[in-house]
Amino acid sequence: MDQHIELSYCGFEGFKVLARNYLQFEEHELFGRIQRLLEETKMTPADVAENLMPKLRGEDKESTDGVVKVKENGVAEKCA
Repeated sequence: MDQHIELSYCGFEGFKVLARNYLQFEEHELFGRIQRLLEETKMTPADVAENLMPKLRGEDKESTDGVVKVKENGVAEKCA
């Protein structure tokens, strides 16, 4: 028997859980901007996590900036 599970897109509350789990951030200056972007476009929790993980691998990349860039690109694609 096959089972289908429908997963929703990542909302801001889900993003905050991922940010806390991956980056130990309770708050960040970009959270307001990320909240607005998550309301404008659709992004899966897996996509969000993928953009938060570089911080765990020790790369010198601000992970929340990576999420903003991905979301802004999504907004640009949606509006095009």
